[in-house]
Amino acid sequence: MPKACAYHILVKTEKECLDIKAKLAKGADFGKLAKQYSLCPSKKRGGDLGEFNKGDMVKAFDDVVFKKPLFEVHGPVKTKFGFHLIKTVYRS
Repeated sequence: MPKACAYHILVKTEKECLDIKAKLAKGADFGKLAKQYSLCPSKKRGGDLGEFNKGDMVKAFDDVVFKKPLFEVHGPVKTKFGFHLIKTVYRS
């Protein structure tokens, strides 16, 4: 089964997501922004979700992690939890 490791930042609104993405584009640190803004408990680890299997996450999230280029920040990605910025660091 395919596995991946990704980091993410979860926020309530698309606008907030886009504002954070703009900060990242200017060179801000993903982990620091995750700790500051993310609503997910993973924020304590800088947004690190660790390794997970394909199908463990909701479809919209999985589609980004398993299909989009590695090491790029993708989003906003809307799920039932809110809006995500996602950075995949590896997958198999």
